[in-house]
Amino acid sequence: MKNGTLLFIIVFSMISIGAFAQKKPNNHKIVFQFTNATDTLQQKAIVNQLKNMTTHWPNAKYEVVIHSMGLPFVMSDKSKQIGAIKALKAKGVRFLVCENTMKSQKVTKDQLIPEVEYVPVGIAEIVEKQEQGWSYIKGGF
Repeated sequence: MKNGTLLFIIVFSMISIGAFAQKKPNNHKIVFQFTNATDTLQQKAIVNQLKNMTTHWPNAKYEVVIHSMGLPFVMSDKSKQIGAIKALKAKGVRFLVCENTMKSQKVTKDQLIPEVEYVPVGIAEIVEKQEQGWSYIKGGF
């Protein structure tokens, strides 16, 4: 009788654990740093990385912080990836441009594609995201 009770408790416990076990929700948050768009292969590489990630984790949060030599990636007359950027933006990817970089390179907002947003200091944005638990990826190669 004791063995039957013990067996019942073990089986019931295993069933209860299985019933209450839940798959961990997808709450990935990833910030990409992109600083070298003068090379069009770099532009293609980050687009491919973002496509792969948004396919694998469609509900994750993605930000691409663009500064330094990354500006051509989002410039209307220099980017080779405008269509891809629009498609990624439609999937929820945010493209954030550093205003300090714009100022130092004398680039105005009207030279950039409308899909971008602006942050005062790109590197500070990355630091703040990391402090909030976001994963950091250097975009491109």
